[in-house]
Amino acid sequence: MTRSAALLARTDQDAWWRDAVIYQIYPRSFADADGDGIGTCPVSVPVCPTWWTWAWTRCGCPLLSLPAGGRRLRRQRLLRRRPEYGTLEDFDALVADLHQAGIRVVVDLVPNHTSDRHEWFRAALEAGPGSRERDRYLFRRSPGAAPNNWGSLFGGPAWQQVEPLTGRGQDRDWWYLHLFAAEQPDLNWDNEEVREYFRRVLRFWVERGVDGFRVDVAHSLVKAEGLPDDEIGPDRWRAEEDAVGESPAKQPDVGPAFNQPGVHEVYREWRSLLDTLAPDILLVAEAWVQPEEEAALYVRADEMSQAFNFAFLQAGWDAARMRQVIDSSLRANDAVGAPTTWVLSNHDVVRHTTRFAYPPGTRTDLGIGAGDPQPDTALGLRRARGATVFMLGLPGSAYLYQGEELGLPEHTTMEDSARQDPTWSRTGHVVRGRDGCRVPLPWSQDGPAYGFNDTGRSWLPQPQGWGEYAPGAQEGEPASTLGLYRRTLRLRRELGLGRGGVSWQEAPEGVLSLRNGATAVVLNTTDTEIPFSSLGGSGRLVLTSWGEDEGQAADGLVLPAGSACWLQSAESPRAQ
Repeated sequence: MTRSAALLARTDQDAWWRDAVIYQIYPRSFADADGDGIGTCPVSVPVCPTWWTWAWTRCGCPLLSLPAGGRRLRRQRLLRRRPEYGTLEDFDALVADLHQAGIRVVVDLVPNHTSDRHEWFRAALEAGPGSRERDRYLFRRSPGAAPNNWGSLFGGPAWQQVEPLTGRGQDRDWWYLHLFAAEQPDLNWDNEEVREYFRRVLRFWVERGVDGFRVDVAHSLVKAEGLPDDEIGPDRWRAEEDAVGESPAKQPDVGPAFNQPGVHEVYREWRSLLDTLAPDILLVAEAWVQPEEEAALYVRADEMSQAFNFAFLQAGWDAARMRQVIDSSLRANDAVGAPTTWVLSNHDVVRHTTRFAYPPGTRTDLGIGAGDPQPDTALGLRRARGATVFMLGLPGSAYLYQGEELGLPEHTTMEDSARQDPTWSRTGHVVRGRDGCRVPLPWSQDGPAYGFNDTGRSWLPQPQGWGEYAPGAQEGEPASTLGLYRRTLRLRRELGLGRGGVSWQEAPEGVLSLRNGATAVVLNTTDTEIPFSSLGGSGRLVLTSWGEDEGQAADGLVLPAGSACWLQSAESPRAQ
């Protein structure tokens, strides 16, 4: 590390977020109070009881002018929330209710871009070349071709011509940068007005009681000086290669648009400000950065609190790869005194219940449609339950995505005509995108929209049989996935696993076995059952992903294929 903040004394050793289990709400698909088919914030949160303690939500960001799917928004004023999510008074009431229930609130902050309907951008188009308004964004003059060869992360080029938007000849050779959709112009972080604006944003939401911020594409704010060409070019998905029979693949977030040293200056400034506003405000980076040592630079003592562990999410159903990522993640974060986070699903990837339903190594990153090979649902759920039990036995903080506690799979049979992810259109209908993991939640076994609302409207179609995953269908069933999550989270807190450590134990190939304090955490990724006698230890099963044998001595029992468990020695008070 070129600049070691590991030597700085950390003042956050007792911070709430160090071992928090954080539940991600995607409001558009969580629950719909007014029946228009789009989720709303001012609703009850029965799937977030106090035993989860913390939640973050993608609502609440004043510059979040497009949802993650890229849909356009109505024009909004500065420091206003999206109208479809309710009023600021609704938000204040929601925060008050959640705090009273012991649930902290983390909101989504999107500092890389705004909407093209944001008043800043409309003013920039109106003001014309060379203006103060345009300097807030990355406008460049380039006659005849785009200013460089960068491609959008959603597919296609990353530059949009200005003249078609204004109809003025003076804009004919001008372009603006958008690393995502054309409706999402990138901000210019060399502009002090942009920096000051976000200082106001942070103050505004902390004063309203939020407990932290999830920072969207935290690695992309600062671009390399001069905006030079990269080695990938304008087709970051390599979608054009599909025409010659090769499978497209999204290229990694590397090059002059990503992970530039200047981003760390921004986050050091933010941390300094937040520390003056309130104690222990969480900053978590959505930074698709490799290797783990690079990601750890974001969580040095004077920068952010956490960074999502995407290497763990991408490790797949592979014991050797999981262990490698666990070791490298802990080593990198320990070097800067930061906790490690663990995550298996979110709103941008195929749900792990479905990813694990295919043979290891099967690619699902393009999305899954009705014409694709369909998953083995039972296999996927069994492995997903095992992976979750194992993950929640690791020290640090963990993130859960709404619906995974219900065992929700990906919607893999959605009609292509219903898709709304801009990646679908921007890659020429090659990459299906992320709609399958964003389908509105089922709340009841039947009825309109399976209880998502009372009208049956749904911004994305729900699959048949969705009701079997509803909370009401699982309540009172200890072996249900919902019951498993509740037991796991309760035990994790009781046993103090979030503040523990990892000591690996000898195990057969394909099996991961570690000790976290007095608790043994074991995962079987093989397709055969493993006798506990071959694991070289004994004890009582305090938790099993298969929902049976809890409380029994492990001697004489087997660890089923695709399953995980927690054990404690007979001498441990908790095992009695």
